[in-house]
Amino acid sequence: MSLAAHIGAAFEADGVLARALEGFRPRAGQRRMAEAVAEAIEARGILLVEAGTGTGKTYAYLAPVLEAGLKVVVSTGTKTLQDQLFRRDLPALSGALGRPAQVALLKGRANYLCRHRLVLALEEGPGAGREAARLAKIRAWSELTTRGEIAEVPGIPEDAPVWGRVTSNADNCLGQECAEFQRCHVVKARREAMKAEVVVVNHHLLLADLALKEEGFGELLPGADAVVVDEAHQLPEIAARFFGVSVGTRQGLALVQDARAEALKAGAWQPALESAVDGLERAARATAACLADGGARCAWPELPPAANAVLADFEAAAEGLATACEAFEGASAGLDAVMRRARLMAARLGTVREGGPGFELRWAETGKRSASFHAAPVDAGRALAAQIAGQGCGWVFTSATLAVGGDFSAYMERLGLEVAETLCLESPFDYRGRTRLYVPEGLPQPSDPDYTRRVVETALPLLEASGGRAFLLFTSHRALQAAARMLRPRAEALGFPVLVQGDEPRARLLASFRALGNAVLLGTQSFWEGVDVKGPALSVVLIDKLPFAAPDDPLLKARLDAAREDGRDPFRDVQLPQAVLSLKQGIGRLIRDGDDAGLAAVCDPRLLGKGYGRVFLASLPPMPLVRSAAEAVDFLEGLELRATESAP
Repeated sequence: MSLAAHIGAAFEADGVLARALEGFRPRAGQRRMAEAVAEAIEARGILLVEAGTGTGKTYAYLAPVLEAGLKVVVSTGTKTLQDQLFRRDLPALSGALGRPAQVALLKGRANYLCRHRLVLALEEGPGAGREAARLAKIRAWSELTTRGEIAEVPGIPEDAPVWGRVTSNADNCLGQECAEFQRCHVVKARREAMKAEVVVVNHHLLLADLALKEEGFGELLPGADAVVVDEAHQLPEIAARFFGVSVGTRQGLALVQDARAEALKAGAWQPALESAVDGLERAARATAACLADGGARCAWPELPPAANAVLADFEAAAEGLATACEAFEGASAGLDAVMRRARLMAARLGTVREGGPGFELRWAETGKRSASFHAAPVDAGRALAAQIAGQGCGWVFTSATLAVGGDFSAYMERLGLEVAETLCLESPFDYRGRTRLYVPEGLPQPSDPDYTRRVVETALPLLEASGGRAFLLFTSHRALQAAARMLRPRAEALGFPVLVQGDEPRARLLASFRALGNAVLLGTQSFWEGVDVKGPALSVVLIDKLPFAAPDDPLLKARLDAAREDGRDPFRDVQLPQAVLSLKQGIGRLIRDGDDAGLAAVCDPRLLGKGYGRVFLASLPPMPLVRSAAEAVDFLEGLELRATESAP
């Protein structure tokens, strides 16, 4: 019996999964996907699967992975899903199938304590107040932990500055020269991954391994029989950056801090080295001051005239630090690492400043007090496809949003794939009976100066009818902030707490949203995907505009130019598919479980008024369309009535 036939039987009503897993229900789409994944693994082919919410795609790809008994790498887009697969799904499914497997979880370096850098941080001094207390807590935990994952430490957020002092990255890791190498938590995790049958990684590690960059293991994929990429819609964007070069002022200042610490530890803090370190700090700060403007992505030709000069100074200062370290070469592994990092930083700055083949696309990203610089190939898909083909194993790419109206060609183009098997599975949820798509009548075009106010006016009766319990998703931070100013006093007067992206970390906002039960959350791009709120806490998802990316974005502009040169239509073949997939992600926040119900509102009149609107509609779940506010309110009030009647 083939693997596909064997795995299909496991998903039958009387199969092993139904017998072993409480609450398991056979789903035709799930079985079909599992069989397709099994075929791809056996044939070492490439399979693209769009599986609508509720298909059960996790079990559909894990079951054949376990049954195959081969070496498989599973890559996800988030640490949350990594942990879910490793700690919940794989153990449950392995037990149900009776196929025990050695499974390893491998995260990026920043998720593990670095013993060497903890020593440096303690020698530098604990700091004051909360920073000192947190460092003391980490020191106590470091003596007890076996895995060294920073997520084990309660009460210290993952974005706390102290973690930057006690974790490593590909630049500052000392590698085998480190005195703590044999006890290193990262090395231990990698050794476990090499011995495991199933290894759960994230997309950054997967791409690092593909490109054989230091951050990845470099030996993980060559031994794999198959790779499964979940949340695969994220991969092209990550790859577009990954096959290039990045360097920034924060890296420069981190190198300055490490250089001082390592020089003091090695007894090498002498005038020439001190001068070089100070010079790099001045150059990094001058670069940031020249370019920082509060958060923008800027194409290289649009940089201010002084940018090239300050970048040249930054490059020279990095090379100057490397030269100053040469006098102490061999004095300590830490100082030798500083020398290598400084030289690499200078080389990266030179690459970004000069561009050239493989680095045709150059841009800068600026924050309030920092700037970073990037160079990448225009066609990252070609580089990625070459790496995929070179592995000689089976590949499965899956997500709830890969196809545009059932067509995978836009996604395949971004991955550089010419041939692949494809499978598109609709969600089993009852969208026709439990949802509505509301496209309001009478709204102006999104370019209208009064547009955001009209969107807020549209939202208010929906919020009253739903009792809050809404996501309002915006395509720009400017619109988000304007809407928040207008909506907050009016919604709170109605008794609905208003939560706004940026006021608190995303995880805390979501926890508050779930706990409050009647809140209204306003968010931009980071809330359009990867957010899972099941049950009655969410009944409305309102989207202000169709999510077309800004055409002046340098990354998108390069893709548009490349499409035009290839004789393709930039709007139809690039902008439209990307916007369709983004809209599918946003609306996908509404229904996360079979018992969920609610209304999705898309305020943009172009959805029905433009010809391309049909492409959007053909790609959305089968949600009945309503146009009037009265219909939308009636539907929401009906949901409230049914919820009240069914309450105990």
